[in-house]
Amino acid sequence: MKRDPVVIIVVAMVVSLMLIFGFRLARNTDKIATGAGNMKGKPAPPFTLQSLDGKMVSLSDFRGKAVLLNFWATWCAPCKIEMPWFVELQKQYAAQGLQIVGVAMDDASPEDIAKFAKDLGVDYPILIGKESVGDAYGGVQFLPATFYIDREGNVVDKIFGLKGKNEIEDDIKRALAEGRALRAQQ
Repeated sequence: MKRDPVVIIVVAMVVSLMLIFGFRLARNTDKIATGAGNMKGKPAPPFTLQSLDGKMVSLSDFRGKAVLLNFWATWCAPCKIEMPWFVELQKQYAAQGLQIVGVAMDDASPEDIAKFAKDLGVDYPILIGKESVGDAYGGVQFLPATFYIDREGNVVDKIFGLKGKNEIEDDIKRALAEGRALRAQQ
């Protein structure tokens, strides 16, 4: 069986280009993740965004609570998986000082976002996101993007993509405990 040399050359060029772009994409992804990773232990960037009910909500409104700040979109399949978990976890840990806050990062109308959230049973605050807020958190090119903020307003951890419910719960416990540990030291 004889192979056409032109086909072999074209295939080799395509594979080479895929490798080059793959390495570049991987490096850019590392920069994004590193930028957000540098936030650990530092104050969470402040913001004020409009909620679905038209109120202006600031991160500082939740001072003294551990905050799970979740950037999501209506088109994000993993977001649809974790949002019902967040509803359960909010109910389970609210009395201990947890507040889950969702930030919708897509171009859907507030009405469509509200319907989407209602269909999933979301009962925690949903805010209409702005790119500037996402950028302040190191860029949220990957959704979902979740930031765990302790009671003192410092970033404890960040996660891009979907994690298991048990892992999310472990991060919540850590955010709750770190805020408590800081107050006990004072």
